[in-house]
Amino acid sequence: MNDDLLAVAVAQPATSARDVAGNAVRHAEAVEAAGAAGARVVVFPELSVTGYELGAPPVDPDDPRLDVLAEACARTGTVALVGAPVRSAPRGAAGVHIAILRIEDGIREVVYRKQFLGGNEPRHCIPGPGPALVDVDGWRVGLGICKDTGQPRHIAAMVRLDLDLYVAGLVHRPEELAEQDARGFVLARACGSPVAFASFSGRTGDVFSETAGTSTVWSADGTVLARAGDRPGEVVSARVSRPRR
Repeated sequence: MNDDLLAVAVAQPATSARDVAGNAVRHAEAVEAAGAAGARVVVFPELSVTGYELGAPPVDPDDPRLDVLAEACARTGTVALVGAPVRSAPRGAAGVHIAILRIEDGIREVVYRKQFLGGNEPRHCIPGPGPALVDVDGWRVGLGICKDTGQPRHIAAMVRLDLDLYVAGLVHRPEELAEQDARGFVLARACGSPVAFASFSGRTGDVFSETAGTSTVWSADGTVLARAGDRPGEVVSARVSRPRR
């Protein structure tokens, strides 16, 4: 195994509003497809297991409805980074966070809570405490969710973390695709690391009759390595190189 290469996939599964069990099955199918292509990490969009439903009940990482996804990760040897609403940490302010779950063989945990909220999100959710990364096979993987990716404070924090890879789950309208692409390019160049954006595709929530999809993986210099279309159900992957510093 080459420790300087990591195969990362971005997935945009079709989702049904608040149908955690059904959405978990479609996430598992995406993981199986990504794993068959050799992916080690599979990134999913913002709030992917519930849809962009700001009033959806929080999802616990150990929720049995996610078992089918955990089993797919175990079979394929993949790490799934999944979007979900979660309860606040025991010592934090009471409320719900927009979060990323890490699911793999033997691990099911909340790894990041969205820091910069937008639109109607502050009416339903509270911001997370700050930047975060996860370790995958010795790779330092920085985490973000949608609005985070365009915030100078967030980008500066990611730069300080000396990342090997940055990933984020998004939901954008089709007319925001140029902004989505610009953010991916800026993050790659600022962090000096590859970037993977998983962007929602299809209708979701009350405010997104259409979404952009076009999930993308960029190299550290901002070159597009893999790019999905705008249809739900697409999964694309690329092997990215560890930055040399």
